[in-house]
Amino acid sequence: MGNLIHDIINLGPSVVLPIVIFILALIMRLPVSKAFRAAVIIGVGFVGINLVIGLLGGVVGPAAQQMVQHSGVHLNILDVGWPSTAAIAYGSAVGALAIPVGLAVDLLMLIFGLTTTLDIDFWNYWHIAFAGAIVTIVTTNIGYGILAEVIAMIIVLTLADWSQPWVKRYFGYDNISFPHGTSTPYFVMALILDWVFDKIPGFNKLDASPESLQKRFGIFGDSMIMGLIFGLFIGVLAGESVSSILTLGITVAAVMVILPRVVAILMEGLMPVADGASELLQKRFPGRKIYIGMDTAILVGAPTTIASSVILVPITLGLAFILPGNRTLPFIDLATIPFILALMTPVFKGNVVRTIVGGTIAMIPTLYIATALSPIMTLAARQVGFKFPAGAVDITSLVDGGNVLPWIIREAGQFRAIGLTALLVLAVVFAYVVRRFVTTRQDAQ
Repeated sequence: MGNLIHDIINLGPSVVLPIVIFILALIMRLPVSKAFRAAVIIGVGFVGINLVIGLLGGVVGPAAQQMVQHSGVHLNILDVGWPSTAAIAYGSAVGALAIPVGLAVDLLMLIFGLTTTLDIDFWNYWHIAFAGAIVTIVTTNIGYGILAEVIAMIIVLTLADWSQPWVKRYFGYDNISFPHGTSTPYFVMALILDWVFDKIPGFNKLDASPESLQKRFGIFGDSMIMGLIFGLFIGVLAGESVSSILTLGITVAAVMVILPRVVAILMEGLMPVADGASELLQKRFPGRKIYIGMDTAILVGAPTTIASSVILVPITLGLAFILPGNRTLPFIDLATIPFILALMTPVFKGNVVRTIVGGTIAMIPTLYIATALSPIMTLAARQVGFKFPAGAVDITSLVDGGNVLPWIIREAGQFRAIGLTALLVLAVVFAYVVRRFVTTRQDAQ
């Protein structure tokens, strides 16, 4: 089982998800040719998304680091990024159990009516594996680690159900939800912040959606031109050469144009399968709407998400240098900021200003949690034989090392059986309450 999980982690989502989609399409009795084509298109879409996001992080990240390196502050915990975190999670003692445990929890919740999501994004089960890994280290008990995975899965599925109406209204996706361990906790934060923003005079009247900006500012409100301006602005602040500034501007503009189109390619393959799967599941669960759980990579192409992510790269680095007590140096996971914002954007209805301000506020606890979880993550990395970057002694990540959900589960794990059992009960109650809320909301629509 452990070797199988390692093989899966090495394949990555661009290969694993198309295989799952192909099998699912065959179960739904789609013609083999159509099932195969849909699976390949989805794989191509994921490769394209990863390439574009990698391009964004590769040009914006170094420029942003240039902006803050003169501060003289030294941060000694290195953000090694989500790929390393996933490898550490799946390489842990409970990592191999994450997929069967998570799938079993999902099926039980479906049977008992506690969720409306069937999560087929198996590769991203590493998020619950990470929760299990850190609790196993805290308690030195694999059983508690498995319990942590159960709790994480319940909460992530519940948040996927809760966020689906916002996804449907903003993106128009009717048959899919997003039980993604990175994005879902920030959805709750966005709900709280949006409520606060609505109470601030003046700020609550500010309409800053991409559509309104383009209408108000003409060509300068166009998402491509906004990307160009943001890129040039960061390049100037970083003190780059003229050629580097121009290259940065054009690159960010390209990302603003290309990423939504790459997402459209992915959706071309996904939607027929998702629609068919939803119909099949409704036959198995009559009278209930069942959603197919997917990766929030599908959502990161929103212009608001891209534009806000570009601005948040230097902001996040700046926060890292000025926040007292923070020791985390953001690095690899700067490229994952679009995933952090993916479920915040629909809550803010695409308002660029709210998304930037909300994202800035969200990064403050993210950096502190990344610092707090660094000792456990460093120990976990050593236990699985993770190769540390040159000069790195302590490591962390913004994903999931800076995520509030693993931190809450870790805190409960410190009280062992009492803490984890209490959190499990709260998670089940939370799932029940949200399920009733979602059902009532959908019936009223």
